[in-house]
Amino acid sequence: MKVTAGENLGMALGAIWTHRFRSGLTILGIVIGITTVVTVSSLLTGVRKGVVTFFNELGPDNIFLYKTSGDPNSPFVPPKEAKRRPIRTDYVEIIKRLCPSVDDTGIVLYVPSIDSGKALTARVPGYESDQVQLAGATANQFAMAPRNLTQGRLFTAEEDRRGAKVAVLGAKIADALFPDGKAVGKPVLVGGAEYVVIGVFEKAKGGFFGENGLDLQATLPLRTTQLRYPQLDHYMITAHAYPGKRQTAFEEIQGILRKIRHTPAKEPDDFSLSTADQIVKQFDSITGLIVMVSIAISGLGLLVGGIGVMNIMLVSVTERTREIGVRKAIGARRVDIVTQFLMEATALTGAGGVLGIAFSILVTLAVGALVPALPSEVPAWAVFTGFAVSVAVGVFFGVWPAVKAARLDPVEALRYE
Repeated sequence: MKVTAGENLGMALGAIWTHRFRSGLTILGIVIGITTVVTVSSLLTGVRKGVVTFFNELGPDNIFLYKTSGDPNSPFVPPKEAKRRPIRTDYVEIIKRLCPSVDDTGIVLYVPSIDSGKALTARVPGYESDQVQLAGATANQFAMAPRNLTQGRLFTAEEDRRGAKVAVLGAKIADALFPDGKAVGKPVLVGGAEYVVIGVFEKAKGGFFGENGLDLQATLPLRTTQLRYPQLDHYMITAHAYPGKRQTAFEEIQGILRKIRHTPAKEPDDFSLSTADQIVKQFDSITGLIVMVSIAISGLGLLVGGIGVMNIMLVSVTERTREIGVRKAIGARRVDIVTQFLMEATALTGAGGVLGIAFSILVTLAVGALVPALPSEVPAWAVFTGFAVSVAVGVFFGVWPAVKAARLDPVEALRYE
């Protein structure tokens, strides 16, 4: 007697439904394990998407030269890098002259958000915010990393040369100081000095956990910033490579910098040179570790769930010994018995996988609704992988009970009470 796959599946689902409460408890570990992996993957996928967008907006052909690694706006500096010599502004002309793969260069001077224990603030009559970042930039920075404006204009190279007291505001700080949306032409006091707002950027794309520091930044002409903060040397140089020559430009700049900074041949660079995709790769290495930890945690849940499935299937074999004997007596083959119990095990864990995926999607949507700053996106690969793993657990832990059932002697099985 040959039993079709449909009949086997029907019997498996019937057995699960008959003992649905017991089955639900059995697959709880599977549900927890799959939920953990899919939820973490969803959150990290959303965050990564924002990070990639953020760095792509900074210019895919741009190379960034800074004293230390990490965010130039961050007050936290790796201890090993704190004693490095600063980046000098005269490097710009050297790079232009000696690096043929470089099209243009620009400079940004970052002003610390906290200086001498005092937080940087921005004020206008009736409104004040300490959520502000300040930076000075050459006018060509806007051409190397283009951004759209919602109001006004950008400052010019001439305004930069004469140190004009003008500022272009990020979207978020502009909304905080000018809720009526009329910022252009108005004075704003930042760090104790007054500037006239000449433009407002539109909301920046991408960012870390939904936040983009450019939205909080007030950008001044470089010369204006140097006159206001002559003691600062937090310079970052942006080198824009010709299309298709970014790697060549990177190597040229690295070689020139090592020479002019007299870096010994066997010593590592005493400066940070990076590109957008290199930073994304560093981010991926960090998130990769997080995913590995989540897989390890979910693996425990899957192991517990798998052992539970094996245990319940062994109980099921014992409970249904007489049924197995009857099936064998009327012609069921060993492969039919094995298939029946394997399908029951995989149906159990597959149901756990579906529930885990559904629950993780609900959690991801809830997190996105409650914490808009934490973007999330359920990746298709996580859904398919989660379901495949849950089914694989059923197959692995269901083999021994299925084989045990298939080996039962039909005569002894029929005598079983």
